[in-house]
Amino acid sequence: METRIALIGVIVSDISQGAKINALLSEYQEYILGRMGLPHQHYKDGEIAIISVAIEAPANAISALSGKLGMIEGISSKVIYHSA
Repeated sequence: METRIALIGVIVSDISQGAKINALLSEYQEYILGRMGLPHQHYKDGEIAIISVAIEAPANAISALSGKLGMIEGISSKVIYHSA
């Protein structure tokens, strides 16, 4: 199956959801090239954390991971695909 390179950006506004995020990332670990996390910081009225996930996977797996992350309360995720 053809794979694509993508970057999944994750904004975490409910830092108590860390275990759910890590469980999903572990589920897709075979595709993850690397990840970088910026720890929670005070931002306006609350705290946020930011996670970047570099991934090489079939497009449906990338979409599934991003969608599952976005379904977690207090989490927002978006995908940027390599255009090649």
